[in-house]
Amino acid sequence: MAEPTETPRGELTVRTIAMPADTNANGDIFGGWVMSRMDQAGGIAGVGRSRGRVVTVAVDAMTFIRPVKVGDVLCVYTEVEKIGRTSMKIHIEAWAERFITHQREKVTDATFTFVAIDEEGRPRPVPVV
Repeated sequence: MAEPTETPRGELTVRTIAMPADTNANGDIFGGWVMSRMDQAGGIAGVGRSRGRVVTVAVDAMTFIRPVKVGDVLCVYTEVEKIGRTSMKIHIEAWAERFITHQREKVTDATFTFVAIDEEGRPRPVPVV
């Protein structure tokens, strides 16, 4: 369980509810479903920072700390950590707001790398802010 003083890092980017269709045979939400929501949030943050299209090129080690259950609200937070010439490293955390109790627990985090691309799908520079 997350320490009571632990808070999400970054900006709330995606918030969605876990539904029965997203479960595995044990009744837990698929890890791939959680990872997909994280990739989606990272893409939103990457598009915002790069002012254009981005693609995911890497995901650093991801450890699932706790399961997500049906009815939990998955809250995904993003923070741009590093910007290269064409790439960005974005730290992404997924937190579950538990159904009924509304207790918030961190379920996983990872750093995703995105590359900014042009209309032809070629890498392009990330604008300097």
